[in-house]
Amino acid sequence: PDVDQIDGVCPAIAIWQKNSVRNPRSTVGTTTEIHDYLRLLFARVGRTVCRECGTEVIRESAEVAAKQLLALPAGTRLLLGFDFPVVDQTGDVAGGESDAATTLTDDRDDDLLLPDADDSLTPAEAAMRSLRKQGFGRLVVDGRAVAFDEIEPSALANATMLQVVVDRLKVGPDLLGRMTDSVETAYAEGGGTAFAIEVGDGSVKDAPVVHRFSERFECRPCGLVYEVPQPRLFSFNSPFGACPTCHGFGNVIELDLNLVVPDQGKSIQQNAIDPWTKPHYRSNLVDLKRAARAADVRLTTPWRDLTDTERVFIVEGNGSDYKGIQGFFRGLERKKYKIHVRVFLSRYRGYMSCPECGGTRLRREARDVFVGDRTVDKVCALTVGEATDFFDRLELTEAQQTVAQRIVSEITRRLSFLRNVGLYYLTLDRLSSTLSGGEAQRINLATALGSALVGTLYVLDEPSIGLHSRDNERLVAILRQLRDQGNTVLVVEHDADTIRMADVVVDLGLGAGERGGRIIHAGSFESLMREPQSLTAKYMRGDLQIPIPATRRKHAPLTLNIVGASQHNLREIDVQIPLNTLTCVTGVSGSGKSTLVHDVIYAALKRAKGEWDKPVGAHDGFEGAELVSNVTLVDQAPIGRTPRSNPVTYLKAFDPIRELFANTKDARANALTASHFSFNVPGGRCDGCDGEGVVKVEMQFLADVYVPCDQCDGRRFKPVVLDVAYRGVSIDGVLHMTVREALSFFSGSPKVVRRLQVLDEIGLGYLRLGQPATTLSGGEAQRIKIASHLSTRKTDRTLYILDEPTTGLHFDDIAKLLAAFRKLLQAGNSLLVIEHNLDVI
Repeated sequence: PDVDQIDGVCPAIAIWQKNSVRNPRSTVGTTTEIHDYLRLLFARVGRTVCRECGTEVIRESAEVAAKQLLALPAGTRLLLGFDFPVVDQTGDVAGGESDAATTLTDDRDDDLLLPDADDSLTPAEAAMRSLRKQGFGRLVVDGRAVAFDEIEPSALANATMLQVVVDRLKVGPDLLGRMTDSVETAYAEGGGTAFAIEVGDGSVKDAPVVHRFSERFECRPCGLVYEVPQPRLFSFNSPFGACPTCHGFGNVIELDLNLVVPDQGKSIQQNAIDPWTKPHYRSNLVDLKRAARAADVRLTTPWRDLTDTERVFIVEGNGSDYKGIQGFFRGLERKKYKIHVRVFLSRYRGYMSCPECGGTRLRREARDVFVGDRTVDKVCALTVGEATDFFDRLELTEAQQTVAQRIVSEITRRLSFLRNVGLYYLTLDRLSSTLSGGEAQRINLATALGSALVGTLYVLDEPSIGLHSRDNERLVAILRQLRDQGNTVLVVEHDADTIRMADVVVDLGLGAGERGGRIIHAGSFESLMREPQSLTAKYMRGDLQIPIPATRRKHAPLTLNIVGASQHNLREIDVQIPLNTLTCVTGVSGSGKSTLVHDVIYAALKRAKGEWDKPVGAHDGFEGAELVSNVTLVDQAPIGRTPRSNPVTYLKAFDPIRELFANTKDARANALTASHFSFNVPGGRCDGCDGEGVVKVEMQFLADVYVPCDQCDGRRFKPVVLDVAYRGVSIDGVLHMTVREALSFFSGSPKVVRRLQVLDEIGLGYLRLGQPATTLSGGEAQRIKIASHLSTRKTDRTLYILDEPTTGLHFDDIAKLLAAFRKLLQAGNSLLVIEHNLDVI
């Protein structure tokens, strides 16, 4: 920055009011590190439950197995051993039918001794020879331990599995070491499994009791092997834990029937099936009608009123002459090597929840592990408020508490930060890319609190955006908590409550643009209120105020009617939006305002106009779309992303200005046309910077730096163009004029004045005509868009939708914004605004 000196600056963190996350794997849980702690928690104290029988899956170490056997009555005689598969000379399991034997063979080490190749030996005899070389000498036969030499070969003629004895012993108090060693040997030779048979005094019991043990993590009754819980098992960012079908994204691209049948109010006869309205595929509709008549499927009934049986018939076909919608698209799949077929297929595909993991992103084994009564995906599906209640009620054993106490403490601490910044309604698995700028900023604020840094400068840009008045006090409490930890908090804010609660208020003014840039006040709020020059103080004292209209616009009889809106947390609500009025949608954070306006009303209107091919928020009916000629979403996204984009080009005011320059004597003498005075096309613009006036220097690991072009000195054009003057001013000089200056300079050109006048009327008279779009705030970009619509002559019957238009606006700017709203209404338009600002409400 261009400053003389800066003292006392500590390490700084800027928390911007925008959502720059584009990673489809990033969620609220991963951003706040809550998911990392959940992975640790489930890996350390999670219980794996068999998905078939519901019993807990455990792994029995040799010591655990030995202790269980020593708990039997003293003197109990045991035969302890392992199962050994009988294999033929080729290494295949004898008999070829034993799955258990195959599993044991696969689980053994590669250096296991296979039977010696001797054609004179039976498979069982060859197996015993190998076991003898290993040091074993007895098998269990009819419940007794029998030496190899005493076994009749005929007794094992059809055996596929031998029960090898490792040890014979009586249960006693001093046998833990011996029994543990014996179980370890059985595990090593038996592929991780062992058995212990209770025998009597030399005779076979009527019903021998067999104890089986396994060091493998498996459910023995069901034979299912499970993954041992570890942190990476619960991460969808790891190939080990991610669902193998969707690779951790939670959705797959499949045929979307909502795109195939976009208007469920139409019948088959009314061309409800969109792909078959195309001339090339109309024959499929003919086939459907012929097959439907034979199957008594109604052709004149709206799609939404068809029975499930009728829809299945239409979608899946009849298996003979009619292939169905799915058969039609399967046929196209075989031709997708053609570009036009791939484009056609993409129109009717959408992201659907993964059929394997149900959108949870995790593999099946991760969803078998429980903490309390919930799996990790169920915990992530909870809202911040619900998750807080879950961990408050979580009951752990004393041993589990020792392991998990700090983990649970970190989770609940971060949840409390999210709750305190008003984000209690977000679920932990909510995609970060779907958050608003205000929500993303508050999540970053909660993350900063969780890091517990001290001696840091936090810079926040309008953290109150999107917050209801009820939530503002919580936000200020969080900011004070940051301050009390030993940090400095610097907030750019227009919210009156936040200003009142600040320790120090710095007020800049007097006005905007050329009239700004001076410090009017720096001190306490009380001293600000005594400042006579401060425009902020005048509004807060009540000297100036935004007037409440003396009369309200009468509701027109024409309305938009939404029936049964039920997307996300909307509860099947019915809404009427009167046209030709300013309608404000307000409510606490998370109450469903954006869902209703963006996902339902805006998307449904766009689809009715044939301009929307994405999913529309769930609702039962929409009426009145024909009463609106157009619907426009006026957001705070930049009007352009390069330095060449600026207010004068966005408003189309630069076209008549270029014509004025092209008609000058000097321009005609040099054969310069209007295109030579454009920096967007080659010809008159500087070749060094392509008309941007600056050159980008990539800084590798730092932010890119823009430096003035050394060929044109930042003036954008070639010398021959810059030498042309209109009323003594070059084209570069015009671009450096403010809107207010340009109105005076071009007063004789109605086309220029008409387009620029609107900018001045809505409070943007201080902007320079050539100011790069990259330097405009979100509020300025939004008002420029409004000015663009106001400057268009024919704008009647348009519905304008604005989401928090007062973002970034001072009290004085809000008054000018409301004046612009009135102009739009007077032109016969309608306004639907989401807002928390009390003056707008």
